[in-house]
Amino acid sequence: MPFPTLHPALNQALIDQGYQEPTPVQAAVLEKHALDRDLLVSAQTGSGKTVAYGLAMASTILGEAPRLGQAGAPVVLVIAPTRELALQVARELAWLYGKAGARVVTCVGGMDSRREQRDLASGAHMVVGTPGRLRDHLERGHLDLAGLEVAVLDEADEMLDLGFKEDLEFILEATPAERRTLLFSATIAKDIAALARGYQKGAVRIDTAGQGEPHGDIEYRAMRVAPNEIEHAVVNVLRFFEARGALVFCGTRETVRHLHAALRERGFDAVALSGEMTQRERMDALQSLRDGRARVCVATDVAARGLDLPDLGLVIHADLPVNRQALLHRSGRTGRAGKKGVSVLLVPYTRRRRAEQILLSANIDAAWSGAPSAEAIRAGDQERMLHDPLLTEPPAEEDLTLARLLMDQVGPEAIAAALIRLHRSRLPAPEELFDPGESRGAGGPAGRHERNDRGGQKDREFDPRDRPPRERGPRRDEANNPDMVWFRLAVGRSANADPKWLIPLICRRGHVTKKDIGSIRIFDRETKFEISRDAADHFGAAIAGSPKEPIKIEPAGAPGPKTQAERDARPPQTRPASKKKSNDGRR
Repeated sequence: MPFPTLHPALNQALIDQGYQEPTPVQAAVLEKHALDRDLLVSAQTGSGKTVAYGLAMASTILGEAPRLGQAGAPVVLVIAPTRELALQVARELAWLYGKAGARVVTCVGGMDSRREQRDLASGAHMVVGTPGRLRDHLERGHLDLAGLEVAVLDEADEMLDLGFKEDLEFILEATPAERRTLLFSATIAKDIAALARGYQKGAVRIDTAGQGEPHGDIEYRAMRVAPNEIEHAVVNVLRFFEARGALVFCGTRETVRHLHAALRERGFDAVALSGEMTQRERMDALQSLRDGRARVCVATDVAARGLDLPDLGLVIHADLPVNRQALLHRSGRTGRAGKKGVSVLLVPYTRRRRAEQILLSANIDAAWSGAPSAEAIRAGDQERMLHDPLLTEPPAEEDLTLARLLMDQVGPEAIAAALIRLHRSRLPAPEELFDPGESRGAGGPAGRHERNDRGGQKDREFDPRDRPPRERGPRRDEANNPDMVWFRLAVGRSANADPKWLIPLICRRGHVTKKDIGSIRIFDRETKFEISRDAADHFGAAIAGSPKEPIKIEPAGAPGPKTQAERDARPPQTRPASKKKSNDGRR
């Protein structure tokens, strides 16, 4: 369906940008019943909502006039939660209203406020900014909203999540009462609805987000991994998909720093985004992603808010999102503007139930599998190389001359082998991963039911509003703890066994983490240790798959009281000679 009749300046701008038909949200705001009305719109991230409200405001600020008048006090104010989103919105409105003579000014935190003051004093048709900086300009008298005709709140849910409610109310109170208010949000929660009731009049409700349905252009995958192989799994996922742009989400700044350093070490062109970075460092990182110098971004949830990266085809959740909203917001960075994207959750087998709960609450049917193997990655590399444009593009005459010379002096097989080596040298090596396999009790649809301790099904479906059970480490104070399973390591005190190097060995061999290990008891010639029962099956499968290791690990019973043979095996100890009685009667 083509665009309806639009203002000539906007219609030509859309043609120049290659727009042929509107997205659902763009078509909805152009309906006759939405004309010149306040709008309350829920739309998915990447659905084209910036252009949508740009088109929706045209009837108010342009009408039948061919161009906008002389720039003075702004007629449009757009409020966005982050610097990146505000700058992106300004770029979109600049090309959309460029032929209509619009002057767009940005007011965002972290930029030169004096320059913004001069821009505002020179006049503007549209002002785009973040709540804190806009309020600052208002309080200092630099921003005059007396002639405002349209106010837009973009990603209002994120602004409230970031604590901007007071700033938003201050800004809206400074605008004329007869303005139009366009409120766009991914979800319409209670606080968003309350904000709309307070600052909108008879708003038209538009819902193109599908009542919480997952983004149709995003393919969701959940991959089982061993808890100590998350980093290796990120490497293999990046190598398997070979997306032009990838965003990797971590839960903490420290994890971002570590994973970013690990990817750089392996040869990935990666940048990091976290809250501790300066604005200059952040802008440099984003620019390297936009111009193609980097293709992987490692970020926290807060640092990635409002990002709009070109050709972002892959999102990896290195740490599980905290809830369904975080999952949908993270994943919404890809699959934008009609392009397809992939969202991959890396799920340690110890957290599978939590991952299933999040997917169920978001109504997402993810495809479960192990992480990509090294063999699958190498097969993909071969396929990509055979279809590389370098092999199909017609060669230049200069290239043909050199090719014939090489054929005569070196031979075709040597040239082909050198080409293969060159191709492989540019690719980070894949990692060998352990696939923990399907978890017990996970054979049905992912996350459809909780299971009780006996493996039976509860008589109700999981309610997404339930709080997840708190994850606890194994108890260490009981010798025969039913929640733990004993294993035996064929090394003891006689070989200088020590927990400082035994724990990393156990984690590496069994693909577990430190919290899965319980008591450790070191004897003369062996060591017995506990593994949590939830991880015991995976641990047993992992140690069975590595029989050639020099130190053998095998299942064992709980260590009881020492036998007479164990006591006899210890070297005899000589008792110290009795000391003479001191004068005060003490020994």
